[in-house]
Amino acid sequence: MLKDLISQKRDELNKSIEDGQAYDVTYQISVELDELIAQYYREATKKPIKEKKETKEKETK
Repeated sequence: MLKDLISQKRDELNKSIEDGQAYDVTYQISVELDELIAQYYREATKKPIKEKKETKEKETK
């Protein structure tokens, strides 16, 4: 779901740039996109290291 929000916000940012919207509008969209990306990485790194290692071992088998 978060990946979908990031994709939608990226599309919104690209459209804003293409349409030549005001700088402050484009900047705000960019900040919102950055926040979503940061949230995605925070959630991705929440898994304990041991759990990540076990997942990698399963994938290689």
